[in-house]
Amino acid sequence: MAEEKHHHHFFHHHKEEGQPAEEQLAEEAVYSETAYSGGGDAYASGYTETVVVAESASDDYEKYKDEEKQHKHKEHLGKMGAVAAGAFALYEKHEAKKDAEHGHRHKIEEEIAAAVAVGSGGYALHEHHEKKEAKEEAKEASEKHHHHLF
Repeated sequence: MAEEKHHHHFFHHHKEEGQPAEEQLAEEAVYSETAYSGGGDAYASGYTETVVVAESASDDYEKYKDEEKQHKHKEHLGKMGAVAAGAFALYEKHEAKKDAEHGHRHKIEEEIAAAVAVGSGGYALHEHHEKKEAKEEAKEASEKHHHHLF
């Protein structure tokens, strides 16, 4: 720790080259405000600095686009699960007719596979709606809509 140099400066902050990209973006979105408060108390008077960190609209846009991609991927997985379970249900239905000795077992497996297909289809539909919401949020973030209540 003795070899490391720690500089605590308010106005001459230099970016370090080894910083992650998120920290560099956060530093670019920082603004500071310096004010002088000349009060009667000797300890209260002097310069103060306020630093506010704000996320930019492009960060929000990228976040929502990533979320949209994730929901699209999950929607596709749900669709593939529904297709696979549906195919397995059809196979078991065929096996129930073909193999009369184990027909009851095949009929139960057919019903389970059909239930899984319906559940997987429902999951795909849910993710489709989540993807649409993320797409709308990304659109709003890119347009920089500002709603003022007052």
